[in-house]
Amino acid sequence: MRAILSIIFNILLFVWTALVSIGGAPVLLGPWYWAMNAQNFWAWGLGVMIKYLLGITYEVRGLEHVPEGACIIAAKHQSTWDTILPHALLKNPAWVLKKELHQIPFVGWFYMRQGSIPVDRKGGSKAMRYMLGRAKAAKELGRPIIIFPEGTRAALDAEPDYQPGVAGLYKQLKLPVVPMALNSGLYWGRRQTIKKPGKIIVEFLPPIEAGLDRRAFMQALETAVEDGTNRLVAEGRAAE
Repeated sequence: MRAILSIIFNILLFVWTALVSIGGAPVLLGPWYWAMNAQNFWAWGLGVMIKYLLGITYEVRGLEHVPEGACIIAAKHQSTWDTILPHALLKNPAWVLKKELHQIPFVGWFYMRQGSIPVDRKGGSKAMRYMLGRAKAAKELGRPIIIFPEGTRAALDAEPDYQPGVAGLYKQLKLPVVPMALNSGLYWGRRQTIKKPGKIIVEFLPPIEAGLDRRAFMQALETAVEDGTNRLVAEGRAAE
């Protein structure tokens, strides 16, 4: 039954995404927050399916650590689920995404219109200036900026591989960075078709304030996210 429900969900994921992105395309002609609201609606619909089809619920801890206004959320990334939840928790999040995602018809256009921040590792200084320009625009609007410091989904228990992009944002934007740990990989693993019912735990950790040098910042961030994630994974396994 779990396999059947997972397959049904996977089909509905694509259908729902197509319906919202194609049917909602006219909002792309409006202000940026129209596209943001459409994405929030998309995430809400998926949240309903995840709860009732897959039996996956969630618990959030440490929201008091997320400051009002602009900040950087540096999150562990184990699952597609991690790209859905923040829409329910944060006001108008701006995502740091690979530029290739912006090029996907309709879906990418929504991300671009709502003010997400493209990363082009091969684009040189021009691409970096463009990325920072969009990040500063999000900061000026008081929006939280979400980045996955490893750049891609990590398999459960894999060795961490943090990329330097988060340090560049930290230095240039001079914003506090809130580490975010989670254990979503226990239930919705990387490249796994079959999802497991259970309760995902997400925890926002105390912010790293602006002003650290690059090495100290990266060490503090990796320690916070990895220690928090390992603790949540152990807690989830103990509850199974």
